[in-house]
Amino acid sequence: MTRLSELGVVTRFSRTIGGIRAGSSGYIYGLSGLGQAVIDTSGPLGGKRRRVWESKPYFQDHMLEVSDLYVQLVEQHRLGQGDLLAYDAEPAAWRHFTGSGGDLVMVKPDAFVRIGTAAVEHSSFVEVDLSTETLPTIQKKSQRYVDYWRSGMEQQWRGVFPKVVWLVQNNHRAERIAGVISKLAKDAQALFVVGLLSDAPGLLSGDKPGAAT
Repeated sequence: MTRLSELGVVTRFSRTIGGIRAGSSGYIYGLSGLGQAVIDTSGPLGGKRRRVWESKPYFQDHMLEVSDLYVQLVEQHRLGQGDLLAYDAEPAAWRHFTGSGGDLVMVKPDAFVRIGTAAVEHSSFVEVDLSTETLPTIQKKSQRYVDYWRSGMEQQWRGVFPKVVWLVQNNHRAERIAGVISKLAKDAQALFVVGLLSDAPGLLSGDKPGAAT
């Protein structure tokens, strides 16, 4: 990878990773514009080639968590522990609807996931939370999902409204987000599930109950 970095085919971010590859050798790499040209790729959505830029550590961590979730679900699928029927990341997972004032409103989940187990399909809007957003922001996001649910657009399109699954790093954060959800309208609270990132595959496939709602 060092040689590829010197040739300009890949871009090495300054941020290192933890775990067993922690230290100077544990870097995160991205394919540069030149690298995309070499392998003749136009990016994951078939659009124009994009320059790789270095983002803030929070965004890197968030992107890695969302990507790791996809890997876990694929592994679960291959083990026969649920069929991964759909995994739409941003922006394909986003939804829009008309608000009460006639304005266009967006809900922006990190992913839309659909998993089949036996004769049941479990659909979820996934929010990966790394404890960087304030509780008022969490409340605003959650209320936006409630408003989208009340619009009926998703139900008309897909027949059901997905669970909104907040995935967090620890029980303390789960309790705080659950507290926010408990202040929403009673009939809307059942839309939400709060659980740990480490339990994500089970939560999204319906095998494990949520921590709070």
